[in-house]
Amino acid sequence: MTTPQTPERVYMAAPPMPYYLESGETRYGAGDLHPSRKQLGVFDLLIVESGCLYIGEEEHSWSLSSGETLLLMPDGTHYSVKPCEMETVFYWVHFHVLGEWLQSCEEHSSFHHEAHAAKFLTAPYALTIRKQWTLPYPEQAYQLARRMNRSAGEPQSSAFWTQQQAFEELLRMMDMRQNEAFASPVVALAEKAEAYIKNNYREAISGNAMAAELNFHYNYISRCMKQVYGMTPGQYWNAYRLEQAKLLLLKTEWTIGAIAEQVGYDSAAYFTSCMTKKIGLSPTAFRKQFSR
Repeated sequence: MTTPQTPERVYMAAPPMPYYLESGETRYGAGDLHPSRKQLGVFDLLIVESGCLYIGEEEHSWSLSSGETLLLMPDGTHYSVKPCEMETVFYWVHFHVLGEWLQSCEEHSSFHHEAHAAKFLTAPYALTIRKQWTLPYPEQAYQLARRMNRSAGEPQSSAFWTQQQAFEELLRMMDMRQNEAFASPVVALAEKAEAYIKNNYREAISGNAMAAELNFHYNYISRCMKQVYGMTPGQYWNAYRLEQAKLLLLKTEWTIGAIAEQVGYDSAAYFTSCMTKKIGLSPTAFRKQFSR
């Protein structure tokens, strides 16, 4: 029997930014249980201030102590693993994500499959949140949670902005790309390579040109991109061109040939062949299907 991989990270394409719904503080005594819920429909972020919370989601379970967080999925089932053994205090934040999101079980790969990665190619940014994390500065998180909770008693016109601002500050603190403790030369180089591709995708991108621009051997750049995005530079370039082409098919009335040229394909026929092979629809069929 194969042991399921423990979820490591959650990715959220932005914009639009996730938005705050509600929050609260819960105190359990010894013997109390966290309620079980199925398909809550919103993300549920737990931040433990003291004690220990025993909670599970699907086939995984965690023991959360002071300064630890857990992000529960909107489409999963979570439940109490066992009663609290001491007084336990934690904050919870419910929020919603309008854009694409995914949960990865890969320990060293942001996007574990090219199809998943393609969802994020047109997004300016992807928040990267640890499924379970030990906060480096927990008191800051507690203060933000308290600020959100206190604002519930204010007029809605002011509470909305206070809560959303505090919530986004909390997300920024938890975003791995913003946290120096998780800064990685591999991620930094992969992001530089990504930016290079996006800035030059209309032209043929050679390994030598990329290596000269980024001052690293192309093979190393390729390994970094594969580790972070699940794709080599060439695969990322092809996927990104195709995503840009799809946007032009929906947003413009340009001819197929003009779109092919705009995104760097040598001919309309080759563009049609690539798109048909990749998504099962020709450019013309894609435009008709999604432009009704």
